Amino acid sequence: MQKPTLVIMAAGLGNRFGGGSSKQIAPVDDDGHIMMDFSIYDAARAGFTDVVCVIREEMGADFHAQIGARIARSVNLSYAYQRHDMLPAGFTIPAGREKPWGTGHAVLCAKGLVDGPFAVINADDFYGRGAFARIFDFLSVQRAETEYAMVGYRVENAVTENGSVARGVCEIDEEGMLTAITERTRIEKRPGGAAYTEDGEHFVPLPKGTVVSMNFWGFQRSMMEEMEALFLTFLRDDVPKDPLRAECYLPVVVGQLLQHRKATVRALTTDDAWYGVTYRDDLPAVRAAIARMKRAGMYPANLWGNA
Repeated sequence: MQKPTLVIMAAGLGNRFGGGSSKQIAPVDDDGHIMMDFSIYDAARAGFTDVVCVIREEMGADFHAQIGARIARSVNLSYAYQRHDMLPAGFTIPAGREKPWGTGHAVLCAKGLVDGPFAVINADDFYGRGAFARIFDFLSVQRAETEYAMVGYRVENAVTENGSVARGVCEIDEEGMLTAITERTRIEKRPGGAAYTEDGEHFVPLPKGTVVSMNFWGFQRSMMEEMEALFLTFLRDDVPKDPLRAECYLPVVVGQLLQHRKATVRALTTDDAWYGVTYRDDLPAVRAAIARMKRAGMYPANLWGNA
């Protein structure tokens, strides 16, 4: 069977990071590594050799300088470009639309570079080596084209002190299978624990231990065809309602496949803490965590040696 590929979604605008810089290329240690360095390093240790970064074309030079040139000797790195004018025949960009079409569209943009099972992650999240090992092992076994997986995190380990985050809230049955996922775009850390809000005023508590998606997925190649069909539905049904802001979220796509019994998703949960750079104020905590892991011998000072 084809060896799994890692797809990294790195085309986000990063507006919340502020300052006009891209959060995806912000150093998280004193050695100049960015978050993706650690993800790719952990993925390579788990067995991934092929990596596709989905980026915006205008970020290409920065990405080559920050990532490509540094790791070219360690993994096979390819780039897919996400543009908001990459639409199926018969569809046009709504007037005034500049926002990308979301994580579902980002994955679809990598279709031409994926010819077997593949994992998907965010560029600006730290997942940990164990998570990559579990998803690689799942994808390395011959499975039906409708058998997928996800790595889920406890909600209390997946929020920031500095604002709201978007997470897919998961429902998991006794056999460890994902039965439903609901995208919540405003989850915050509150005095009584994590909670989400739809209107910014009324908050609904999320119990400790609630599993949420950090967009760490394991798919078979068939997901690209499913994504293509559901993206058409999104363009036809959702975009007219909110032409400037509507996004095709990857967890929503998975939820639709579950609802229509077109796929199964094994939930590979972890108790590890999430580290991510959603806001610029997240950087000090992330840098401190990386420093602790380096002192503990989990990572070398230079991840790529002389590469």
